Amino acid sequence: MRITGLDTFDVRFPTSREQHGSDAMNVDPDYSAAYVILRTDAGVDGHGLTFTVGRGNELCVAAVGALRDLVVGRSLDGIRQDFAGFWRSLVGDTQLRWVGPEKGVVHLAVGAVVNAVWDLWAREAGLPVWRLLCGLSADELVAAIDFRHLTDALTPDEARALLTVRAAGAAERERDALAHGVRAYTTSAGWLGYGDERVRNAAQHGLRQGFRHFKMKVGRDRRDDVRRAALLRDVIGPDCALMTDANQVWDVPVAIDWMRELAPFRPWWIEEPTSPDDVLGHRAIRAAIAPIGVATGEQCHNRVMFKQFLQADAIDFVQIDACRVGGVNENLAILLLAAKFDKPVCPHAGGVGLCEYVQHLALFDAVRVGGARTDRVVEFVDHLHEHFVEPCIIVDGAYRAPERAGFSIEMRTDSLRDHCFPDGAVWRR
Repeated sequence: MRITGLDTFDVRFPTSREQHGSDAMNVDPDYSAAYVILRTDAGVDGHGLTFTVGRGNELCVAAVGALRDLVVGRSLDGIRQDFAGFWRSLVGDTQLRWVGPEKGVVHLAVGAVVNAVWDLWAREAGLPVWRLLCGLSADELVAAIDFRHLTDALTPDEARALLTVRAAGAAERERDALAHGVRAYTTSAGWLGYGDERVRNAAQHGLRQGFRHFKMKVGRDRRDDVRRAALLRDVIGPDCALMTDANQVWDVPVAIDWMRELAPFRPWWIEEPTSPDDVLGHRAIRAAIAPIGVATGEQCHNRVMFKQFLQADAIDFVQIDACRVGGVNENLAILLLAAKFDKPVCPHAGGVGLCEYVQHLALFDAVRVGGARTDRVVEFVDHLHEHFVEPCIIVDGAYRAPERAGFSIEMRTDSLRDHCFPDGAVWRR
């Protein structure tokens, strides 16, 4: 099977109209995707996307197009035989690296393309991506990872040994995941742009859906955050977990002071309390507000940043994103780093397609890497799933394991057509 074409699409959804996704940093997001389809001579397509919040999505689309000549003409067998080498050819192109390296728009584009390759591989194998990953040997998984800049924290031999040890009990963990799914938390009750009644109704709806973990956005107005935290705690009761998310808006001293004021509502974590690049700032916040945990990761641009957060013991929860970094391969490295440093992985999702994507990574982590942790939860946001051929399924507050071959990221043809920017029917109206 040889890749013969790479098509790109600028897909946007007008979520800002209803304030879906609104937080202290992103007040009017239009959930968007730089969408890619890999065409092959076998008639099997591979689908991928990277997520943005509107303006600038066209830059990601252009960056995906800039990778075209590095991908078209490759055979799937050739990529599989040296997946780490293929990945390195995308992030290490001698000219594209200057507009990287391994961060920003080009790295987001790499994530879309690499994930499309995994979708293609899984479709050819007739497996969902999570089953494909779980079926790979420790040697095959390690061979897919670029360990450059990681070996002071994790070597290939250590990764191989960890996967070998965690293989014990994997079959039992897989049966449990198939029976009960992977626990989720909901952010749908916590958007800053929602009024109190909408927050209350959404939280009550979440309880009826079986959620026991709820996240609220904070950071715009302190008194309003205190009031909304009291409202949510009143609705969900004392036994459910309440998490908070500042989306990077605070300086370190402000974060410490603000979270001390929210402490009476017993938040489980504060997510992105300051700049996503500030390792030492996160560590200072973590030390000052314990036992409230610190979570970050959705804006960490590569595995090296995660390595530093873990080496510095600056976070309690590792929040991978399916396409913020360079796709599945780089996320494999991050999952293994988290396992070595004994930190739970609680993936970021929401957006458009992120829930569909990340359920596969969460299932793989639960079965093969992270083990039977009780502190692992996966974000869920109840928006835009209807636009996918295989939308994720939540039952009793947990993701159910997808069974259709691929990455669950293929968008419906009519949704792709109608939401293309700026000429799709939705945007013409």
